[in-house]
Amino acid sequence: QVQLVESGGGLVQAGGSLRLSCAASERPFGNYFMAWFRQAQGKEREFVAAISWIGTTTSYSDSVKGRFIIYRDSAEETLYLQMNNLKPEDTARYYCAQTAPLPPLAPPRRTNAYQYWGQGTQVTVSS
Repeated sequence: QVQLVESGGGLVQAGGSLRLSCAASERPFGNYFMAWFRQAQGKEREFVAAISWIGTTTSYSDSVKGRFIIYRDSAEETLYLQMNNLKPEDTARYYCAQTAPLPPLAPPRRTNAYQYWGQGTQVTVSS
């Protein structure tokens, strides 16, 4: 069973930056996808960004494109989300997710495409 552990959340002022990290207990063989989702209080969980572990194809939601960067360190087997120019509407609990092995096509954006989930890390952006 893959375990994902997020870290790096916190309180930051609008315009500031944070970097989230996600460590996995194991990696499947072949290609798979990892993603960041977020869930604000009282709202549904939404897609933020995703990356293929082989080839580094990325995908972003329109709300974070140009401000957030998803990347991974293969040597450390760690997923990151660099968040710049944060806005109060970015306030949410951020979750790391991983698929089972999949063909290296476009990164999926649906929550049900991801098999493994972390517990999340809270990001709060003050105005």
